[in-house]
Amino acid sequence: MTTLGCALFATRWLQAPLYFGLVAAQGVYVYKFFNELWNLINHVFSGQADETYVMLAVLKLVDVVMIANLLIMVIVGGYETFVSRIGLQGHRDQPEWLSHVNSNVLKVKLATAIVGISSVHLLQMFVDVHHTDQHSLLWGTVIHMAFIFSAAILAYMSGPMTAHERGHGLKDHQHPEPVVLPRQRGARTGEGEWGDDRPHGSDRARGGDRPRGSGRPHGDEREEPDEWESGAEERVTEAGFPARKVLEMFDDGQLRSPGPQTLARLGKVDFVTHKANVVFLGAPGTGKTHLAIALGVRACQAGHRVLFATAAEWADRLQEAKAAGRLAKLLTELDTYPLLIVDEVGYVPFDDDVAGLFFRLVSHRYERASLIVTSDRPFGRWGEVFGDGDTVSAMVDRLVHHAEVITLDGESYRSRRLEEAAVTGWAGPGY
Repeated sequence: MTTLGCALFATRWLQAPLYFGLVAAQGVYVYKFFNELWNLINHVFSGQADETYVMLAVLKLVDVVMIANLLIMVIVGGYETFVSRIGLQGHRDQPEWLSHVNSNVLKVKLATAIVGISSVHLLQMFVDVHHTDQHSLLWGTVIHMAFIFSAAILAYMSGPMTAHERGHGLKDHQHPEPVVLPRQRGARTGEGEWGDDRPHGSDRARGGDRPRGSGRPHGDEREEPDEWESGAEERVTEAGFPARKVLEMFDDGQLRSPGPQTLARLGKVDFVTHKANVVFLGAPGTGKTHLAIALGVRACQAGHRVLFATAAEWADRLQEAKAAGRLAKLLTELDTYPLLIVDEVGYVPFDDDVAGLFFRLVSHRYERASLIVTSDRPFGRWGEVFGDGDTVSAMVDRLVHHAEVITLDGESYRSRRLEEAAVTGWAGPGY
């Protein structure tokens, strides 16, 4: 950045006193609220308040609170968006909307808040209609409708504007360079390199062999396979899967849940388009890694870029990025991958710093892009992995808000294979 550019960028701090001025205005509304509340209490205990008076007084209190909410939204959201990051990531009281706020979202939220305030004012007029002249009532209604119309226009415009921004981003990254991450693994397809959750009956899925029709969603009737397969192998290789796995090779016969229809629906990978998450929970050996990789392969074949790594590997990458002062840049670079897979959450415990980094990852991708997470323990025991209960609660809240949580209920294929080996005296290749 040039010296002139740095100077211009530094002028954003001129806005800081404005936000502190709004903080003072917030204090004025706090005083006004308690003053109105005290007057209401006095009138009620003195017997001077009828039902209409109480209703109007309560509406005034609601009006003050809504305006105060509008102020705090402008103060915190505006400062975070236009001046400087506040750095609330990982704080247990971080506002939910602040994790994905931008100028476009802020404008829509402000417009809807103004409509709410206007609604309260109009309701006050109708409650006290006998003391409100028709002229005021008419113009109050007209002004309220104008606010509604303006908010509707802003909400309508926010969709095309967001799509336009994403379209530019997609155009700029049509042939993006892969994100260079430490210890990123290439796709291994040799024998004996299956992941920890090898599927039931996976003897058929040896190495990189690919069955007929593998990688295509069930019921896909497109006649141009090139459209489905174009660039898929490059994306699969880039993803760093430990092995090639497909849904067709997953034997769900030993599972009590979920049903085949659930897996078939997930195989359409619509959740990636909807920026939703998938979480696989279950005991070791029930097929979590197999399903995560299979859905990742499907996503690659559907045209999405994917990155796969275990939770321990993601922890190393995030820690190294933080130590190098490029954590924010890494998270932004990962936005070019619509799907990230975090495997084996629970096998390695992490300290509070790593827990905060995982929260940053989940929070950054919240409603922006998809995650597939596998774990051998339920959410109630994630505190054993990440330690900090508040951070775990906030992370799980964002992870499951737009997610399909699948619990794999069945016997471990490894235990069954050992039982078969005890009977037959042969454990098969790779054992």
